Amino acid sequence: MDKKSLTALARQQLKLAATATSGRSSQTVYGGHTHALRQTVVGLAAGRSLAEHDNAGEATVLVLSGTLTLTSGANEWKGSAGDLLVVPRARHSVKAIDDVTFLLTVSK
Repeated sequence: MDKKSLTALARQQLKLAATATSGRSSQTVYGGHTHALRQTVVGLAAGRSLAEHDNAGEATVLVLSGTLTLTSGANEWKGSAGDLLVVPRARHSVKAIDDVTFLLTVSK
């Protein structure tokens, strides 16, 4: 069994995002390109975003800290710590309202 602290990883990713020119940082904590399931902790500095992109499969976003907006077309969902958002099977983007960390889970 492998155990990781999402709280510690989230803190680390947010710290890295704060110094990155892109304003974001991420680390895959489970799975990867050779697995059907992938879980990644993402840190985004306030005002930064993940540009619109396609969905590679079923996906959820579990907000660990901060607040974000998930947008797909004309639809928009706000998420804050503890919220689980189901990512639509359509092009979408994510924007950090304030410093935010989240666990992105993707199943291909």
